[in-house]
Amino acid sequence: MASTLFTSALRRALRATARTLLALPLALLLCLGFSGQATAAQWSTDQLTVPAGPDGSTVTFTEQEIKSGRKLFNTSCGECHAGGITKTNQNVGLDPETLALATPSRDNLEALVDYIKDPTSYDGEYSIADLHPSMRSSDIFVKMRDLDDEDLRLMAGYILVAPKVQGIQWGGGKIYF
Repeated sequence: MASTLFTSALRRALRATARTLLALPLALLLCLGFSGQATAAQWSTDQLTVPAGPDGSTVTFTEQEIKSGRKLFNTSCGECHAGGITKTNQNVGLDPETLALATPSRDNLEALVDYIKDPTSYDGEYSIADLHPSMRSSDIFVKMRDLDDEDLRLMAGYILVAPKVQGIQWGGGKIYF
């Protein structure tokens, strides 16, 4: 009987010790984790500066403009271009290298806005406005109807800033999702 009481008391003591050992690190993490001030991610001017045109001029966006551009992009283009990929053709993404190799080059704000207004094939040989959402085909693609030139500028800005912030994950394909 004494050994049963001893065993029972030992088990209770071990459980209490285990609970304490588990609770102590959690309490420390909570105290240390919430002791500092929360800071929002700050994007650098370099990340927010993109080529404005083929002449080498640049434009710097604000964080709020990029956030607005992301929202517009996700609403209007994200169904097929989530994460900078092209679901209908994985060989052509929205990463900087692919945009630069298009004909004409689409690696600047002016060229991307032009593409969104009237898209052409990657080699620039023919219009794909009947297949790709654009301002020219807004009668077919209703998501484009409510967009104005400023919206297109913000979306293009987001496309150009995204690889600077997300790195190779932007346009990198399904291996990053």
